Amino acid sequence: MPDDLHLATFGQRLRHLRRTRRMTLADLGARVGRAASQLSLLENGRREPKLSLITQLAEALDVGVDELLSAAPPSRRAQLEIALDDAQRDPLYQRLELPPLKVGPRVPSEVLEHLVGLYDELKRRDTKPTATPEEARIANAELRRQMRERGNYFPEIEKIAVRTLGAVGYRGGTLSDALVAAIVLHCGFTVRYAEDLPRSVRSITDLRNRRIYLRRESLGMHTPRGILLQTLGHFVLDHEQPRDFADFLRQRVEANYFAAAVLVPEKVAVPFLQQAKADRDLAVEDLRDVFSVSYEMAAHRFTNLATKHLDLRCHFVRNDEAGIIYKAYENDGLLFPSDATGAIEGQRMCRRWAGREVFTSPDRYPTYYQYTDTPDGTHWCVSHVDPGRERHFAVTLGVPFESSRWFRGRETTNRATSRCPTGPCCLHPPAELSTRWEGRAWPSTRAHSHVLAVLPPGVFPGVDETDVYAFLEQHAPADSA
Repeated sequence: MPDDLHLATFGQRLRHLRRTRRMTLADLGARVGRAASQLSLLENGRREPKLSLITQLAEALDVGVDELLSAAPPSRRAQLEIALDDAQRDPLYQRLELPPLKVGPRVPSEVLEHLVGLYDELKRRDTKPTATPEEARIANAELRRQMRERGNYFPEIEKIAVRTLGAVGYRGGTLSDALVAAIVLHCGFTVRYAEDLPRSVRSITDLRNRRIYLRRESLGMHTPRGILLQTLGHFVLDHEQPRDFADFLRQRVEANYFAAAVLVPEKVAVPFLQQAKADRDLAVEDLRDVFSVSYEMAAHRFTNLATKHLDLRCHFVRNDEAGIIYKAYENDGLLFPSDATGAIEGQRMCRRWAGREVFTSPDRYPTYYQYTDTPDGTHWCVSHVDPGRERHFAVTLGVPFESSRWFRGRETTNRATSRCPTGPCCLHPPAELSTRWEGRAWPSTRAHSHVLAVLPPGVFPGVDETDVYAFLEQHAPADSA
């Protein structure tokens, strides 16, 4: 049996296909050599089918196995029955101590709509997406651990991206704007560009009218195409409203992964990268240029594919000019600075790492290469400054020394030594400066009030719901109910 088979959905599809062919349970049982009572258990989601039986059932019903195993409920009624069945299994629902409700054909669909709607509201009110900074750091550290264990590769999302591209006839190369538009239509949405989008969001989706609103401007890796596909990712991946901050982070990572997997498809990118490795000419900028994505997305996508397909371990980091880390990933053993919870974001990286040295180079915008000797070995890195509207960020991809032979820029003579974060390095000023100035300086610091505050409240942290709803009210069609 497939690992991801939802028994209730499978049962609903089996019943739907049987009834549309005007077959009784006994009729179907005779064709597959099973008792009607056994098939009834399958249709009610009470028994797991073996793969051999699934094949027999598909043949008896004259459908493909893929159709029988489809994750989509066959009808709105079936979707409601599945949702109510799942709800009654939820401990949140069970705490109400209500008697189990068995849904028969005589229960009106309107009643099911009400029950599922009440459960959704109950679940929404029970969510706790707001977290303290410590809880958020712990959640982020745990998510990074999971990403490291799987080499930052998500095979299930890769498959969904392949199906999405196949549905619009993608054949290879850079994803055209026409194909992106076709994906939007395939997912049942339309796009509207709005310059008055609230500043707290990158996009807003009107689920009632199936519209996605976004700006035309590009913000670093967040190009309109990228934002659009990230937004669609939430719906393609069947995300629901985040249960908590950890769920919010997971959904964001998955949606971003989906966008990258569509814009830089695995089946095209992997041969390209494998050939570049064979030529000892791997370069993030080539991945960026061939697929017309941002440098940051190209570097991120490289981390998705490097361990799985190139047998390379690597690290990625995004930091500002002061060295504050905003994003980071590693499975090559590099020791990032971290706090007691294991969180990396918000920490200041060593000033001798490539991500900070690139800002001090004579021309900070060309690609910068560097070898860095660290307590856990020597790493080769390539850094690129990504200009932003408010501040500039450096995006760095790095690998252990022995893997540098596969990359363009390996001949660089830039070299630095860092003892951070475990030894004396840049965390303390040089001894001669300390001797001269310790006790004779009094800096006036910027107030970091965010350190004392909880994360922004709401199901989607940091989003002003009033602004969002007012925007939708202004832009909704005149006949929208």
